[in-house]
Amino acid sequence: MPMSEKLQVAFLGTGRMGRELVTRLLAANAYEVTVWDRTSAKSIGFINQGALFALTPDAAVAEADIVITCLFGPMAVREVMLSDDLPSLSGTTWMDVSTVGPAMARECAAWAAGQGAAYVQAPVLGSLGPARAGQLGVLIGSADAAARAQARAISSLWADADRIIEYDDPAKAATGKLLVNYGLAVGMQALIEACKIGQAGGLTAEEAVALAQLPKTPLSIIAGMKGNALLTSDYTDTQFSTSLLAKDVNLMFTTGSGAALPALDVARATLHRAMQAGHGEDDFSSMADE
Repeated sequence: MPMSEKLQVAFLGTGRMGRELVTRLLAANAYEVTVWDRTSAKSIGFINQGALFALTPDAAVAEADIVITCLFGPMAVREVMLSDDLPSLSGTTWMDVSTVGPAMARECAAWAAGQGAAYVQAPVLGSLGPARAGQLGVLIGSADAAARAQARAISSLWADADRIIEYDDPAKAATGKLLVNYGLAVGMQALIEACKIGQAGGLTAEEAVALAQLPKTPLSIIAGMKGNALLTSDYTDTQFSTSLLAKDVNLMFTTGSGAALPALDVARATLHRAMQAGHGEDDFSSMADE
């Protein structure tokens, strides 16, 4: 271990969520952190917060005790991590925050085991606001109890302790993340349609959203999150992008193995229309822009 006696953490992927997680990781001052992103400008600013900066993934992980990945999806994880260019991760814990689906989680776990490393699937539940407040949920899945403990300790820096759930299988954590994000896609679709019904029946848009936001009613959570965006048609406060949710919806269909998912089918079509309208990097509330 380095003379500082702090564990060495390599954090790969500093997009919207990654930046929030790295900020909390550095603020804890409990780890030596090296950051990397395909777009160097997203990572180099963390030097001022005490991080080291790597130009390549292999340089980032070379001395790491723990590797954290927060990447766009399965393809990005495969390209960055399952590479012959990467140094051996023997003895390392790989904590993957990316939403990858259960099939990829199993593939990553098998690859890590072949390296002599432990794989933990540790996706977060929530968007940028809860991340900044340390109130995210986290699903921690690994067959390795010691690796789960390491992941829990790190996750506690950005999670609500009551919202950390552990599984002894990384595929379960990956599946659980898709289950939760199903609610975002179908919930937003339901809110859009409910407000259309309300306005067709004589309610104003404001009255329809206010009713949907009424506490202890079925639409209250999603309406509380996205009702204002629906009213203003301003989707630029990207808490969770349209393209990310569309990617997750595709993973849901893959995971469903051909099961009929008619509600999700409608939400997927709406997401695709939003992306075709140029809202890929906007918040997924852009589903309302029809």
